[in-house]
Amino acid sequence: MIRGVLFDFDGTLADSFAAIASSTNHVRESFGLPPMTEESIRKYVGLGLEHLLGDLCPGCDVALAVSRYRAHHPGVMLKLTKLFPGVRETLDRLHAAGYPMGVCSNKSVAFTRSLIAGLDLAELLPVVLGPEDVGVPKPDPAMLIEGCKRLGVPILEGLYIGDMVVDVQAAKAAGLPVWLVHVGLAGTTDPRSAGPERILDRFAEIAELLLTQETV
Repeated sequence: MIRGVLFDFDGTLADSFAAIASSTNHVRESFGLPPMTEESIRKYVGLGLEHLLGDLCPGCDVALAVSRYRAHHPGVMLKLTKLFPGVRETLDRLHAAGYPMGVCSNKSVAFTRSLIAGLDLAELLPVVLGPEDVGVPKPDPAMLIEGCKRLGVPILEGLYIGDMVVDVQAAKAAGLPVWLVHVGLAGTTDPRSAGPERILDRFAEIAELLLTQETV
């Protein structure tokens, strides 16, 4: 029986790619590099900021690139980030049914917490974790294990919802069931090949499945 749910953020709960692209191109411009399309940048999202900028600002000082990104991002992230269809309604239904919920994302946790607050989701998602909280990003399972602890849910009674291979890898390493939504929006590898328990066509299916006890 699934009793608690953890979510990825970028590409799962929210379309934040325009904001990420804006800050990435700001950093690229600061190093004299031409802008990239949002579609191109999406392929590199999901493994953390250092990985993103290391790939997209080749030959640049990654620490400096990260600093410039972090200085720029607060000015665009809320304006350019929007929830995917069905997310708020689904979270409301699960919250009303008593499911504890949280977020485990490779995004800088300060940004994720600001977005959760700005999108008026803090009451629904009180647990928000990032790599800074456990010392390592996904696919290491530490973040998901800690997330289940903070929800007060045993691993075998938890569920992770993501959209990329890294999400499946982290969940499987943690021993946590994993469902996928919005497959193909980000990354270069088809996450279906990693073996998730379910692939959903609509975000609203999460509540439909859980509230009718159709668990994996």
